[in-house]
Amino acid sequence: MSFSKQLLSHSRPESIRDEVDLPRRRGGFPSPGDWRDEVLYFLLVDRFSDGSECQENLLDRTHLAAARPASPAGEPWRWDRWAESGGERWQGGSLAGLKSKLGYLQGLGVTAIWLSPVFRQRVHLDSYHGYGIQDFLDVDPHFGDRQALVDLVDAAHQRGIRIILDIIFNHSGPNWLYPDGEWQPPYRAYPDRYRFGHWLGAEGEQIERITGPQQGVWPQELQDPGYYTRAGSGDLGGGSIDDPFAEHKRSDFITLRDFDLQAPGVLTDLARCYKYWIALTDCDGFRIDTLKHLSLEEARNFCGTIKEFAANIGKRNFLLIGEIAGGDFNQDRYLDVLERNLDAALDIGQMRLTLNGVAKGLRRPDDFFQGFDPGRTDMGSHRHVGGRHVSILDDHDHVFGTKVRFSSEAASPHQVAAGTALQLFTLGIPCIYYGTEQSLAGPEQAERFWLPGWGQSDRYLREALFGPRHPRRSGRAGISGETGVLDRELPGFGPFGTAGRHCFDPNHGTYRRIAAMCALRAAFPALRHGRQYQRPISFLGYPFDYYGDGELIAWSRILDDEEVLCVLNPHGNAVRGADVIVDSQLNPEGTAFTVVLNSAQVADPDGFSGTSPEGSRARVGRNGDGAAYLEVRGLGPSEVLVLCNYPAAGEGGFRI
Repeated sequence: MSFSKQLLSHSRPESIRDEVDLPRRRGGFPSPGDWRDEVLYFLLVDRFSDGSECQENLLDRTHLAAARPASPAGEPWRWDRWAESGGERWQGGSLAGLKSKLGYLQGLGVTAIWLSPVFRQRVHLDSYHGYGIQDFLDVDPHFGDRQALVDLVDAAHQRGIRIILDIIFNHSGPNWLYPDGEWQPPYRAYPDRYRFGHWLGAEGEQIERITGPQQGVWPQELQDPGYYTRAGSGDLGGGSIDDPFAEHKRSDFITLRDFDLQAPGVLTDLARCYKYWIALTDCDGFRIDTLKHLSLEEARNFCGTIKEFAANIGKRNFLLIGEIAGGDFNQDRYLDVLERNLDAALDIGQMRLTLNGVAKGLRRPDDFFQGFDPGRTDMGSHRHVGGRHVSILDDHDHVFGTKVRFSSEAASPHQVAAGTALQLFTLGIPCIYYGTEQSLAGPEQAERFWLPGWGQSDRYLREALFGPRHPRRSGRAGISGETGVLDRELPGFGPFGTAGRHCFDPNHGTYRRIAAMCALRAAFPALRHGRQYQRPISFLGYPFDYYGDGELIAWSRILDDEEVLCVLNPHGNAVRGADVIVDSQLNPEGTAFTVVLNSAQVADPDGFSGTSPEGSRARVGRNGDGAAYLEVRGLGPSEVLVLCNYPAAGEGGFRI
């Protein structure tokens, strides 16, 4: 019997040491040769799909008011109730729901799905985000069970899609209290610590000992009070990044309990928990939460043992991505020290804000492209490698900047596709945040006045794409399978400030643009592995240079003798054109580039009447200085044009 079948035929293990015999030297779904070939898609499981969209109507975005129903008691729609639902309740997304949408994601061009944490949370809380784990060996019942996760991974693999799990080993959930029932006592500096207080029961009550699966924390190994720093709640940015005893490395994460990873056995037991998930599910990578809050040695040891275990069961390129807050210097420090034990860092620092600004024409494009220069350490030297960073346009936190999605302040619904083009066609591993392909933006501008904390609360980054009618009831009452699971007093936290309408529309203009760009990226290796050069432009008689203020952005990806030229109009309202430099040695005068993507044509193939249709050719010219250039004219607002000097694949052979 296989490891998975054996484990799934019993209740989840109570001990990771005594009850789990991890496998070795077996075949699993193979890792990709290079993760730069993949397109990641990050989603919050609770906010993506419940699998019942076929029973609901697609949201009519031209008439949002129709999807803002009165309460069952007849009370008119209230924005504070919609916001309350989104900030404090499970909405009902599940692993089975996600499985039902694999075709939708495959059509978009997604090749790897990063799930928010799926592990069991405290039943009396509404921790829909998944970052406060109570049981490290079980799936939260809101999402399904272990079998549902195994089934999801298997179904994804059948489509060639990989699954990345979001894991946490810096801290556990709020599973115990300090003495005198305190939740967040003041921080105590190393080596001082508090006495252990009490474990919490299934309803959050204080208990003396753990006797059931919903009490305290599991597995049993994590029930040792010595496994926790017990240092209280301090400054999560305090102290040096290189100090293993710095305040930010010992503090609880607010009420989430910090593990003392230097205590004997802690790191080993936590690593075994996550090896169990690799072996059970055949998943393909981990996104590691709060990596900055671990010492460099702890991070290196954990990543190293995970990498080695994965390789020993046949996954030689198991992906490890680190969430390293605090800016680009911190990302570089961890990537340098951990070397190949950590594959990449998430671009959640300054570069994400720069990407957003450039895509909207609000910042100079060279601010973005200079960020790939290894000499620009302020922007993170790891980016010039490409495979060492995961490009982020939006995410569920926005640790830097305003907490609203890109599209909330965009000039048009499809402007977010321009930002995605910068992710897909520049160096790095692109990651699309769920709902980007549908231009999720929150309510229309006139309604935001009524929303508490708009721009400051991360709830507005987390609309439920499937449009639930109502959220789950609070606590145990909201678990699937029990009676009366929905709270009918609150509206669901649906897209664009609605309830009861889903937003899975493969014909939406943004979806179509992104799908075409993903397909192009898959077809042209240069867009994944080529050298990258920002290109000067010239317009209205001005000399070739790098311009800002919403003028065309151009860059080339070159692989051997193939040049792929990407041109983006970041202006949200005006058409743009320019002459664009290309490589003069690869492209003699009179040769031609072929248009292989026109995003406006992709979005409306029947109604398109613009310039540079796909398949058309642009001749290479020479200016007075001998520089080679192409003429690009009439590129619409926030649209993308891609041209290639070798558009068709060829077998090669003898030249006759």
